[in-house]
Amino acid sequence: MKNHISPSSKETHSGMAQDVNVDLIAVVVAMMDQGPSVLTVDQANALPSGPFELGHRSLQFGLRTWVEQQTGHQLGYIEQLYTFADSDRVGADRDRIGEQRRQRVISISYLALTRAEHAAASSKRAWRSWYDYFPWEDHRSDVPSMVADILQPRLAAWADDAGQDHVRRERRQRAAIAFGFDGRHWNEELVLQRYELLYEAALVEEAMRGLARGSLPIPGTPMIADHRRILATGIARLRSKIKYRPVVFELMPPVFTFLQLQRTVEALSGRLVHKPNFRRLIGQQELVEETGETTADTVGRPAKLFRFRRAVLDERVAAGTKLPLSRA
Repeated sequence: MKNHISPSSKETHSGMAQDVNVDLIAVVVAMMDQGPSVLTVDQANALPSGPFELGHRSLQFGLRTWVEQQTGHQLGYIEQLYTFADSDRVGADRDRIGEQRRQRVISISYLALTRAEHAAASSKRAWRSWYDYFPWEDHRSDVPSMVADILQPRLAAWADDAGQDHVRRERRQRAAIAFGFDGRHWNEELVLQRYELLYEAALVEEAMRGLARGSLPIPGTPMIADHRRILATGIARLRSKIKYRPVVFELMPPVFTFLQLQRTVEALSGRLVHKPNFRRLIGQQELVEETGETTADTVGRPAKLFRFRRAVLDERVAAGTKLPLSRA
């Protein structure tokens, strides 16, 4: 997929011509049967993306246009995520007359949330669990075995490969903080830091491209270019934001049970919540209201159905779920 607009060139202070291109990339999330899922294109190895063009009246309009063209999906809730403009994202080349050029690709990414009923599969798109790309991030049942069996020894070996003692210590400390080694607690929001550490250690497929391989990459589906890095940024943003803004309800059906809401929050965070505290906090913040109906699609007695109180957005700007995440 070609994601770049026609170059806009200018002379740099070093005399090297520079091409500047702007991409728009969408991290679109829905709660599917397989859990929190991301909208992908191609062979489920790319996020929907396309160039910002002069005919687009705004960045958001351009993004919505590309997503709909590539996937047939219309975006609902959307917010700007991050702008990636690293100079090494695209290497230098030479133009047809031999002048050395440097290309800088600026990628403006967005986070979009949609409900499952609006996210049916089609031949133009695929929904994949985000844990396919980051299997070490799901701690709902327990710490994934790959953390201790694969990641810890290989990150330790990477740290020991450093030539200087202070670099070895610094690498080990970063790995311990990111992955909860040496008795440290797991911080579910450090998704991007963990991926970037694995990239730096050349343990993921993306970091091995074009290099002589000394070992196989760790488990986890790779993506084109730096799309997995952008996905990690989106997951980290959403995990953080559900703690202080009620964005989780953008992923919920119009009516739901308390258990469905709890399971959704746990699936997004990759952690269990303390059930009594969770129910009490949701009730205290008046985020939901009863519909007066029940559902029999549960084990035991029928469960009450609730809906999100959208008026809470006007009543309390800082309303959120303030998750009581379990540290067990």
